[in-house]
Amino acid sequence: SSPLPGGKLSLRLQQNYPNHPIGRFRILVTDATNPAPALPDDIAAIVATPQDQRDRVAKAKLIDYYAKHSPEAKQLQQRIAGLKRQLASMKADTTVPILREVAAANRRETHVHLRGSYLSHGPKVSAGFIEALGPEGFTPANEIPNRLDLAQWILHENNPLTARVAANRFWEKIFGIGIVASSEEFGSQGDQPSHPELLDWLAVEFRESGWDTKKFLKLLVTSAAYKQSSHVTAELNELDPANRLLARGPRLRLSAEMVRDQALAVSGLLSPKMFGKPVHPPQPDLGLKAAFGGAIDWKTSAGEDKHRRGLYTTWRRSSPYPSMATFDAPNREVCVVRRDRTNTPLQALVTLNDPVYIEAAQAFARRLGKHSTDLEEQLVHAFELALLRPPTEQELERLKQFHQECLQDYQADTAQAKEIATNPIGPAPEGAKLPELAAMTVVCNVILNLDELLMKR
Repeated sequence: SSPLPGGKLSLRLQQNYPNHPIGRFRILVTDATNPAPALPDDIAAIVATPQDQRDRVAKAKLIDYYAKHSPEAKQLQQRIAGLKRQLASMKADTTVPILREVAAANRRETHVHLRGSYLSHGPKVSAGFIEALGPEGFTPANEIPNRLDLAQWILHENNPLTARVAANRFWEKIFGIGIVASSEEFGSQGDQPSHPELLDWLAVEFRESGWDTKKFLKLLVTSAAYKQSSHVTAELNELDPANRLLARGPRLRLSAEMVRDQALAVSGLLSPKMFGKPVHPPQPDLGLKAAFGGAIDWKTSAGEDKHRRGLYTTWRRSSPYPSMATFDAPNREVCVVRRDRTNTPLQALVTLNDPVYIEAAQAFARRLGKHSTDLEEQLVHAFELALLRPPTEQELERLKQFHQECLQDYQADTAQAKEIATNPIGPAPEGAKLPELAAMTVVCNVILNLDELLMKR
């Protein structure tokens, strides 16, 4: 090694513990810039031992010492500590409750309450299945059944109820009314099935397909019963007004969410975005702040979020989305399996005046303006987009006449034309004439309110 600066080394020893004299000491010298610390005797002994002769304890001790003194290990430890602090500071957007089975030792004891008094305990009871409901041949894997046993009991091949209820509900979605009309009640208080053998066959098909929902729905929509015309004759209406005998195809109004989605889809506004948080689409100013405070203020979502499917709309039990409630969406205070369908004047007021439907009509008019500048071509294209068919001559002439009447009114009142053409969607496209755009907006509003658009036939 190179000589020390000055060629001399001064060393002073100080005895601080008289009763413990120093037996021996070592001096280690190196020319390294950043010398490693001297090894303790026990670590040095492990290092001196051949690797294949070190036991598990010695290896662990050596690794622990290296992790505490190696510069690379210290950097990794600092990085891990920083990541842990970062992880601890992060907050989830939402929380998902997890259902976990209670340990057997922590389960509470359940007793029969004598005469209904919780202070008078009768025999001890435990979880089990209702023998009267079967299914025959099912034996739980555990002496005290758990939730897995319950799931297996529900889907057991000898249990006919699950498949029948599911098949009936899918039939109701497609045909408007279930084979058992009371789809929420299959017990003694429910309705008798109109076609019991058909329901049995559908239940078996659904179960044997591996509970394949898509395959089962395809079976329903490709059936001869579904593909019939929904045209109602006077004779059929008298004999079977509810179509329980399936003499014609289904004819029913769309659900509340689908009515809104249909208008947005035809206008070109519907967002295809999937998943995520609930959104706040436009709604009328209901003046609820004064009554219930600012906590329930409805601030319309920005961008495409305000045009997402009705499925993503924020819903409060105390204040449901008004347009959907008008179209018989439940208030969610209780579970509802089957929705009622009503036909009221309020529904027409919604689709004619609600901000969502006004904006849809405005977007629809601008979409037609991009397609053509000819009025007749615009109207034909509007029918094809909305109703999947061209208009009849009578329909075309009536819409032309209505457009002309609206155009004259808006040419005489340009302020009103600007209001109907731009509020709430925004400024008119460059080069567009406000009276013509406003007139077409009103025509589009009429088309979006046609019974044929709101009904499934």
